Amino acid sequence: MPYDLQIVVDSSDPHALADWWAETLDWQVEPQNEAFIADTVAKGYAREEDTKRHNGKLVWRIGGAIVHPDGAGRSRILFQAVPEPKTVKNRMHVDVRVGDEDREAVRDKLVGRGATFVRAGQQGPFAWFVMTDPEGNEFCLT
Repeated sequence: MPYDLQIVVDSSDPHALADWWAETLDWQVEPQNEAFIADTVAKGYAREEDTKRHNGKLVWRIGGAIVHPDGAGRSRILFQAVPEPKTVKNRMHVDVRVGDEDREAVRDKLVGRGATFVRAGQQGPFAWFVMTDPEGNEFCLT
């Protein structure tokens, strides 16, 4: 039986990074249940410090996720808060497949939204752009 997969990205501002990636991939930020969060705090199972407001909504401070818009719930990227900044190159990265015709336009749009263009790469007929998101996580546009 195949397993579902969740990718977890360490982040200093997980909700903002989830928003950025949701827009980048045309995915959706996974909603958090404000009533459940408030009830959990009210019953003493969590603390107010475990929560925050993001875009006017009560969310768990530790992180937020994005999901594929097809609603199947099988693809998910979780952005979790960590205290330390990113200091070294990723050993694993995401490839965002946009196609040869759109690659430069998408690169320019992402740079305008806070990404950084690192370099272009090519091997044989395959070409890509190495980029970083606003927190420095590497990804490629292919």
